Amino acid sequence: MKMLHTMFITLLAVVLLLPAITHAQTPAANKQVLLRSEAELWSKGNLAVADELYSPYFVCHFIDGIEWRGVKGIKDAVTNHRTSFPDWNEHVDDIIAEGDRVVIRITSTGTQLGAFAGIAPTGKKIRIEEIHIFRLEDGKIVEQWGMPDVHGLLEQLGPPSKGAIATQ
Repeated sequence: MKMLHTMFITLLAVVLLLPAITHAQTPAANKQVLLRSEAELWSKGNLAVADELYSPYFVCHFIDGIEWRGVKGIKDAVTNHRTSFPDWNEHVDDIIAEGDRVVIRITSTGTQLGAFAGIAPTGKKIRIEEIHIFRLEDGKIVEQWGMPDVHGLLEQLGPPSKGAIATQ
């Protein structure tokens, strides 16, 4: 009977502790979540990975006051951005992790083939630098503070040049 009791206690401990073990939040694991988000979600437009990588409670705060909320918010943001810049690519230049935070410095590139921020498609290729800070919980992104070079982006789009893509 004592052996059965010991086995029961052991099994109960494994069942209760397994989620904590499988969702170990190490800086290295958190980096991998962010690298996957940049490569698959933002650079390829694979919206399905948002369900795996982002918390339903996700909140994104941008320096210009824009906020996205939840998995739907990040999917909408990616869809809208990639509609404006179908070849959008985010290259991670630096990634630093400490505890539940990850900081990335990225170089983003794309060609504006759709309207963006009230600017009709220009066909111009742009390149901007961005810095983002993320907070993760249980292996998912729950919060983001974004600082893209919006001024540089808008300056590069500038007035449409001759031969710019016509609006519909």
